[in-house]
Amino acid sequence: MCQEVWGMVKLHKTKKGFTLIEMVLVIAIIVILAMVIFFSVASYLGKAQSATSSIKEHNDQIDTVTAEIDSALS
Repeated sequence: MCQEVWGMVKLHKTKKGFTLIEMVLVIAIIVILAMVIFFSVASYLGKAQSATSSIKEHNDQIDTVTAEIDSALS
């Protein structure tokens, strides 16, 4: 399976597929992207929990004021 062109031997590769280095690079890129997504989601979840607790505190204060007004009017 050799072909001679201008005095040089040209080899034809019949093997198809990916090399080990290509596969490792693809896996490394996927892992890096997964880490970025994981930490982004974790950050958003932390912000959501903070907002939720703030809303609960606000609602508790409204309930307290409402109860005081109801008791004053009764």
